[in-house]
Formats: sequence, C-alpha cells, structure tokens
Amino acid sequence: MQHVGSYYAATANAHEPWPELQESVQCDVCIIGGGFTGLSSALFLTEAGYDVVLLEAAKIGFGASGRNGGQVVNSYSRDVDVIEQRYGKDVAKMLGNMMFEGAEIIRDRIDRYAIACDYRPGGIFAALNQRQMGHLRSQKANWERYGNHNLELLDERAIRREVATDRYVGGLLDKRGGHLHPLNLALGEAEAIRRHGGRIYEQSAALEVKYGEPHRVKTAKGEVTATFVIFAGNAYLPSQLEPRLSRKSMPCGSQILTTEPLSRDQALGLLPNNHCVEDCNYLLDYFRLTADNRLLYGGGVVYGAREPDDIEALIRPKLLRTFPQLKEVKFSHRWSGNFLLTLSRMPQFGQIEKNAFFMQGDSGHGVTCTHLSGRLIAEVLRGQAERFDAFAKLPHLPFPGGRRFKVPLTAMGAVWYALRDRLGV
Repeated sequence: MQHVGSYYAATANAHEPWPELQESVQCDVCIIGGGFTGLSSALFLTEAGYDVVLLEAAKIGFGASGRNGGQVVNSYSRDVDVIEQRYGKDVAKMLGNMMFEGAEIIRDRIDRYAIACDYRPGGIFAALNQRQMGHLRSQKANWERYGNHNLELLDERAIRREVATDRYVGGLLDKRGGHLHPLNLALGEAEAIRRHGGRIYEQSAALEVKYGEPHRVKTAKGEVTATFVIFAGNAYLPSQLEPRLSRKSMPCGSQILTTEPLSRDQALGLLPNNHCVEDCNYLLDYFRLTADNRLLYGGGVVYGAREPDDIEALIRPKLLRTFPQLKEVKFSHRWSGNFLLTLSRMPQFGQIEKNAFFMQGDSGHGVTCTHLSGRLIAEVLRGQAERFDAFAKLPHLPFPGGRRFKVPLTAMGAVWYALRDRLGV
C-alpha cells in the first residue's frame, strides 16, 4: 500500500525507502505501527540504547499521522477542568503537568534532527458565540495554572485581524501551539530512528502476536522475537490482531481538501499572521495555510471510518461559510483519514500482557499526545511508570451497545451536539 493521494504525499521530502521484513530477527522492543505513536516510541527508545524493530503495514505515516490537519494543539480532547471533575484533583494535576509536553517534544525533535516540516508557531481557537467565548476564558485560566502563559484572548476586532471572516466573536491564541507538514515530520523522525540504529520495515503488517517470554510477532514473510511489544496502530490497527484493543474504541474519519496555490497576498489576506485555526464546535472545522500558500481546510466526522463518496461536497460548503471570498477557488487535493475515538475522549494507555503495552485513542489530539506517549513508554521500560500509569488508571469505557451499535449510537450523539452547535447552547 502507498500513501493516499493527499497534498502531504505530493509534497513529501525525498527519503530512502525502508525494506519489507523477509527474515526472522531479534530485538529488545517490537513496535507495531509506523505513525507518530510508534515513531515517537521508537525514537525515545533508540536514543536510550534499546534495540528496536518497528513494523509498518504500509508506508511510514500512512495513517492519521500523515493525513491530519497538521495542527500542533496542546492538551487533550478533554481539558483539565473536565479531567478534574471526572477523575479528581490528583489525576488532573498529574495530567495537567504533561499537557504541553507533546508540543515541546515536537519542537525539540525538529530542532535536534533538522527536520524540514514547515513548522510555524501559533494556533487559534475560534469562538462562534458567547458561550464558546466563555469556555475559552476558562481554558485560558486553566492552562495558565499549569504554566502556559503564552496565551492571548482575542475580542471580535482582534480575531478579525487574525482571520478574514465575520463568523467569529472572539478567540484564544496559543503561541505554544502551531502547525506543520505532518508526513514530513513522520519521515524525519523515521530517519532519526535509522540514524540511531533502529530497524524499520514497511509493507510488513503484523499478522499474529504470540505472547510469551519472549513475544513473537509474525508477518507475511518474517518474524520478530522481542522482549517487549508495543501496539501503536491506533485507528489502523486491525481489530483481529488484538480484539481487546478494538472493543473500547472506534475509528472515525475526517476529511480535508486543499486549494490550488493562492498568491501570497491572497493567502496572507486570509490569515495575516499564518496561524492555524480550529473552531470550538463539537463537530469542528480546522484550517491553515501550507508553505506554498494553499488553504488547507478540514472538518466533519464519519463514524466507523467509512470513506465518503464526495469529500469536496462535504468540505467546500464549510470553507465557503468561513471564506466566501474564495467562491471561485479550485481545489488540488481531497482526502480522508481515520483517527481513533474513545468514549471518554481520553487516551487509552495500558499493559495488555506481561511486557506488552498499548497507547491509543487520542480522539483528535494525536499530533501532540502521541509524542508524549512515546516518552512515557520509554520511561516505563526504564522502570519509571508513574506518569504512564496516570493515564493507564483512567477507566477505558465500552461504547453503549457493543461493537454492533457503537457507530449508530455515537452518530446519534453527534447529531445532538451538532444541534447544540447550531443553537449556540
């Protein structure tokens, strides 16, 4: 399998390919999945001296890591006030102290390994009504409690200086957020793993895991014998490989399109300071400029990860509601990608068998959470499990109705939240 026909695949940095596994190999750690979760884990572990083998079923960054909106968004899909309300102050303090760490890891990786991925600082949360603006004021106060003082509330006049639309009543600028080319970040991290001696195999899907001491991971043409196994496939992990991981999560699709290149004046006329933007709706829209002055615009959720028939028909009306001045624009790329949703909207970390771990379900905040999870699993293998366990102890809730009904029931819930979005309540 090759990368989908996305803007990112069309503008990916040149790199040496990785081979298919065609033999039996041994290592300390076998990682299943070549997206950000697997890459971050492999890089932290190879930096620490572990012998790592990473298996990717298709191409590095094939899944959500190479298809997402490219926004570096801090925190989790549930913010720290909700975490405190649900799980208590001690849990909130532990997780709150980590909620800006993923973005810092990304910036460190870019600098340390000179990864060319078009990183630009600054992300805006845009409010469509006063209720959402109230949430952003609370978010600012919560984030400042945990050390992020690079935040600026934007009133209606200020946000119109940032975004050339009259849709928003205000917003919150996070100067510790940003945006980038996610596939090039993934490819750069893979090169760093190779530099540290890690072995990456593409077109090498894990077909069976036989747990034991050691574990054995079988592919179509080879086998990996490892002391530790890490499941890092997220929405692209086959449910039959480890059914216990699919029962409490659900793949969901999001759609993106990019315009043809705009002139520099046109592009900066839309987003003068080149910040990325996401609105505060439950079913949110997100957009940003690319390095070659295209507008990249995404939104919507397809529950169960079905491929929509016409991505442009879904996204173009959303784009034009925000930027009606682009009614004559043409589009160059359209694609969809899957992320993994949990019922709690919190990541699911844990140990499924002795020396076999998993990290999944970032619920739309995967760019940053995956980089944090890589550091945490490296800490676990070195005997420092406290921070990993803060996530692992969170309840992993099943979707109502089990696997058969979780898609329609979740979609019904989304209709309710979409109605709330429209009514502003």
